[in-house]
Amino acid sequence: MNVARYISHKIDGGADSGSFTSSVTKIAIISIAMGLGVMIVSFAILQGFRNEIQSKIFSFGAHLQVSRYDTNNSLEVAPIGGPSVEKRLHQFPQVKTVQAYAYKTAIIKTPDEVLGVVMKGIDEKEGQSPMRQNLVAGDFLHFPADSASTDVLLSRKMANKLNLKVGSEALFYFIQNPPRIRRFRVSGIYQTGLDEFDEAYVVGDIRQIRELNAWPDSLVGGLEVVLKDFKRLDRTADQIYEALPYDLKIDKITEQYAQLFDWLQLLNRNVLIFLVLIIFVATFNMVATIFIMILERTNMIGVLKALGATDNQIRQMFFFRGLSLTVRGMLIGNAVGLGFCAIQYYFKVIPLDPENYYMDRVPIFWDFKVLLVLNVATFGTTLLAILVPTYLISRIKPVVAIKFD
Repeated sequence: MNVARYISHKIDGGADSGSFTSSVTKIAIISIAMGLGVMIVSFAILQGFRNEIQSKIFSFGAHLQVSRYDTNNSLEVAPIGGPSVEKRLHQFPQVKTVQAYAYKTAIIKTPDEVLGVVMKGIDEKEGQSPMRQNLVAGDFLHFPADSASTDVLLSRKMANKLNLKVGSEALFYFIQNPPRIRRFRVSGIYQTGLDEFDEAYVVGDIRQIRELNAWPDSLVGGLEVVLKDFKRLDRTADQIYEALPYDLKIDKITEQYAQLFDWLQLLNRNVLIFLVLIIFVATFNMVATIFIMILERTNMIGVLKALGATDNQIRQMFFFRGLSLTVRGMLIGNAVGLGFCAIQYYFKVIPLDPENYYMDRVPIFWDFKVLLVLNVATFGTTLLAILVPTYLISRIKPVVAIKFD
């Protein structure tokens, strides 16, 4: 039988519920539970928030965009040969999908309002468009096989400004020589919460833009590339750039929307500082708890030393006591943190204002690797904190300790 563990268990079970040590012990358990619970919730919300924002950005620009070099600052650039470049891109193992796109500026006119927009033409030859995730009303674009679709998607902001709804029709005036007019039907309404997109872009069929520009089916405005691993964006972009013809360029999404990605990076840094402070408070409380336990049990330590117990055995006794408190606190912290995340994930009880937070509810992302790291970090730092005050035991003299009051 492990004597140190046995005595530790007896101390745990026989503690006076009204003693000062009992109160401090409860505070230590609560601090560990609250610290771990807050860390779990913080990481789940932060990662969910970052993934939500990134997915909205990627739905409009993918990870990489390949287009032709052009000194013109307009969104309408010279076309590229879609099939030939697409074939080259698919030779890279990191490339997941390649989608064609084209831009065309236009003015939407309704009986009461006029609004300038950019029409983004897309297709779904390589699978469903990620724009589908932003749809909040109506249906996505319908792509007939024999003709260009007259369906368009408007943002909720645009629809409110123009007093349009799903099923409404509007005239689009395309600025070119000669000017062209097309009548489109609003098949659906999207919302990203990001003004960069919601105030500018209308989504339509790329074949409409080909017809307006008199392009054959082989030409596109550019190609959007989605990678299998976003973390390898910079390396893959360099490799693709080296393989492209001299007259083509490649734009990274992190450079096109640098402000948004810098903001997300700043959030990560702030949360890490916050979490370090939480761990520090939890470990400090544990150190204080073990100190108080040692002072309150000074007589017992003196008796045990007089009976032949070694410093290491007594140190183990308080170590097991601290370990018991840590495990209890972590169990409660995991239950509270994961429980809160589960409630928010499934029932969405905490809403957000999309105008300020870019989404309508607090997002939750389940990352069990991060959960494991948080538990290991909390457990490790707390155990190290437990060891610090136990070295006070070696300085306690049996004769003095027995007389200690």
